[in-house]
Amino acid sequence: MRKILVIGIGAGNPEHMTVQAVGALNRADVLLIPTKGDEKAFLADARREICDRFLENARCRILDYAVPVRRADGSYEDGVNDWHRAIAAIYERTLLDDVGEDETLGLLVWGDPMLYDSTLRIIDHVRTAGRVAFEIEVIPGITSVQALCAGHAITLNRIGLPVEITTGRRLAEAWPGTARDALVMLDGVEAFRRVEDPEADIWWGAYLGTPHEILLSGRLADIADTISETRRKARAAHGWIMDTYLIRRPAPEAEEGAA
Repeated sequence: MRKILVIGIGAGNPEHMTVQAVGALNRADVLLIPTKGDEKAFLADARREICDRFLENARCRILDYAVPVRRADGSYEDGVNDWHRAIAAIYERTLLDDVGEDETLGLLVWGDPMLYDSTLRIIDHVRTAGRVAFEIEVIPGITSVQALCAGHAITLNRIGLPVEITTGRRLAEAWPGTARDALVMLDGVEAFRRVEDPEADIWWGAYLGTPHEILLSGRLADIADTISETRRKARAAHGWIMDTYLIRRPAPEAEEGAA
């Protein structure tokens, strides 16, 4: 039976590759690398660098595919679902046309497949279609969350307090739930600027794990403008930006003490 290896490759640094991920890479007969146009060529190049550095299986074939463009009209959820189905069709065609019945397809996933990545959902579309049978194995990877905390030398959680992981789109709608700490990913709207708590702190990072990595931290009210300007300049320089940040509001005990 065909097999799909979903391999977490880390947040951009080839040294994030675990021993398990390197082993999985070398079990693949076919590796499928997504390309997202000139602006995000770095993402494909980073995957190729990993292959150049760690791939020892000379029989492995490396195939590229152009990632379909997600439509912007209509509802967000419908656009995402249509986009996933389009990518699923590419996976399915690759399995049928380029992967033998006893071969393995490797998918190199930025970060870890479980965190704000849709590869596993897309594979579910392929499975549901039922036109090709396959097994699946997932290899965990280092995420931008880990890279952010390591870069700033901080812990993700405070003792006894929850952390909510959310997106910029959700944070812009309202501070997440009852959590006083929010880890924010996929923020294209600079939602941090809408947090009104004057005592909130932020630890921000862009291009985490890559040679372009940028780290900023401090009182959010003091450095929000600096982060916005840094984002603007970085996007202009590289054509794209991926950033992650942690916002912390004062703990209830601190507020009571201040009162």
